[in-house]
Amino acid sequence: MAVYTYFGSMSALVREIVYEGFARLKRLFDQVQQSDDPVADMAMLGRAYRYNAVSNEHVFAVMFGGSSLAGFALTEEDRQHGRYNLTSVVDCAVRCIEAGRFRQEDPVLVAHQMWLGVHGTATLEVGGYLIEPYGADLCFEAQLVGLMVGAGDDLRLAADSVAESRKRLAEVLGPY
Repeated sequence: MAVYTYFGSMSALVREIVYEGFARLKRLFDQVQQSDDPVADMAMLGRAYRYNAVSNEHVFAVMFGGSSLAGFALTEEDRQHGRYNLTSVVDCAVRCIEAGRFRQEDPVLVAHQMWLGVHGTATLEVGGYLIEPYGADLCFEAQLVGLMVGAGDDLRLAADSVAESRKRLAEVLGPY
């Protein structure tokens, strides 16, 4: 097969799909501009993550080991590869803490909590599990507010910031 000329093996090809998926996520994160509302920026990073999952659902499944192609299994190195994307979330968590919106906490732990919450919601959406009356949009919006409040933000302020991020979504990422 010609594909082996470029990648050497099916596993190497699938690994490149994983790496490309994380590169796409990084490009989306890079489109999120810092504003004077770091909590809205954090919500935008969550929206970028969701956008990546929904727009690239087959790649998303492979990125996290949810789909195995030709017997490919993620290695520890593969799992660590995409973690560079968490830097954007950690940096935003630092800004949220410094602004007094999130409680004093380890920003890396806060970033992991954001990742866990958004990933779970996006995975359920891609899998078709979020159905009306608790559809993906309703659950995602509630999850974002809940994550911000869980990190220490005021409920009203968190809801306002999440609403602001929703307004920014189309101009930053486009429709999906």
